[in-house]
Amino acid sequence: MVVPDGVAIGGRVTALFAAAGAARAAVAGMRRRPPGGAEIWERPNHAGRPVDLYAGPAVALGTGLAVAAAPGLPVRTRSAAALVVLAAGACGAYDDIRGRGDARRGFRSHLAALRRGEVTSGAVKLIGIGAAGLAAGALIEEKVLDKLLAGTVIAGAAHLVNLLDVRPGRAAKAVLTAGAPGLLRGGAAAVLAAAPVGATAAVLADDLAERTMLGDSGAHALGAGLGVAIVAGNDRAGLVLHALALVVAAVAGDRVSNGGAWHQRPVLRAWDELGRRPEPVSVFSRGATPVRPAGSRRT
Repeated sequence: MVVPDGVAIGGRVTALFAAAGAARAAVAGMRRRPPGGAEIWERPNHAGRPVDLYAGPAVALGTGLAVAAAPGLPVRTRSAAALVVLAAGACGAYDDIRGRGDARRGFRSHLAALRRGEVTSGAVKLIGIGAAGLAAGALIEEKVLDKLLAGTVIAGAAHLVNLLDVRPGRAAKAVLTAGAPGLLRGGAAAVLAAAPVGATAAVLADDLAERTMLGDSGAHALGAGLGVAIVAGNDRAGLVLHALALVVAAVAGDRVSNGGAWHQRPVLRAWDELGRRPEPVSVFSRGATPVRPAGSRRT
């Protein structure tokens, strides 16, 4: 898809600030009047500190509105991006609310439950986002193989960002790191990358300060937004490489995203701790062991 450079530059600036502004406004609005009551949006995080989930629907709404209104995008691309971002955010919000207290984590456990005839909120989320990704891929691409590859990339990116949302700011920093280079590209890819980057930047400080968290809603929506940008900026060879990488990341992600495997890598540990509050320590532990109660951020 060809978007003139002048339009792309204006489009990415518009999308960046529109997404940031809409996300901040949505967070403020939800804090004033929480839909359904504040209690359904409150969670203890990995350290037991109380946080809210308002950032999730806020970044989903901000990203979706920004791509829907961004100038210069082809109608099919605009429709596909808005559809999959908002659908991923809605499916994630459903799991955030209905799946509260469910100890099962990762796609393997939900698919295993589905094979036993149990439809979990996580399974509904996975199926819904997968279907939305395929629908978006079908709108953007022309050939059947490219449609399937695009759907895989979009759903895979959504899942990968969600896997990272287990510590404050980890998923948000990943979105900014992955999305920022896309802003330097030409065409529709730059405009599409600007929306999740802008929405993420708007909530990053609150996420790092442990006042809010993205949850399934925000992580999946931002990942889907990045996935659409990847699809818009790559030919078939690029889609194949991204699809393979995302499938491998999904298989390995449950082991690496949470726990010691991440913290054993000095570079990842330093990046993870950048901008975060210090971990709480147990007063009974001379080794200053971090306290990580159950019911923390979900994968």
